Amino acid sequence: MKQYWLMKSEPDAYSIDDLKRDRTEHWDGIRNYQARNFMMKDMKTGDEILFYHSSCKVPGVVGLARVCKEAYPDFTAWNPDSKYYDPKSTPEKPRWYMVDVEFVKKFPEVISLNQVRQTPALEGMKLLQKGNRLSIMPLNKHEFQTICKLAEA
Repeated sequence: MKQYWLMKSEPDAYSIDDLKRDRTEHWDGIRNYQARNFMMKDMKTGDEILFYHSSCKVPGVVGLARVCKEAYPDFTAWNPDSKYYDPKSTPEKPRWYMVDVEFVKKFPEVISLNQVRQTPALEGMKLLQKGNRLSIMPLNKHEFQTICKLAEA
């Protein structure tokens, strides 16, 4: 059964335009156990993703992506020169995982966090819960479709 996700990235680190250029990319550097577990246990090939820009002037949903490869060990954790290095993670006992995502679509306009907050149909969305700082979070189909409709408006 297809699932829906919101995945955050800072646009100066990796943006929707970067994904559009690259077509596919591994989603590395996740160092939160709950987000890692979503990738390891729940994300499947074909799942739909809302691509969200965070820590920027206008945070919000900027496009669509899709999971194109299921979870595998995050090899950046093994590289001492990587900003994602974790000496407790090894190829024999990986601690961190990643998925590959593929570009689907860039929205003509950002669906801003303020716009999401002002949309009654989205009031229960995890993104809006106080204290939620997860970079990967599940969505229900209705939330996903509502944001897609906002992008078309």
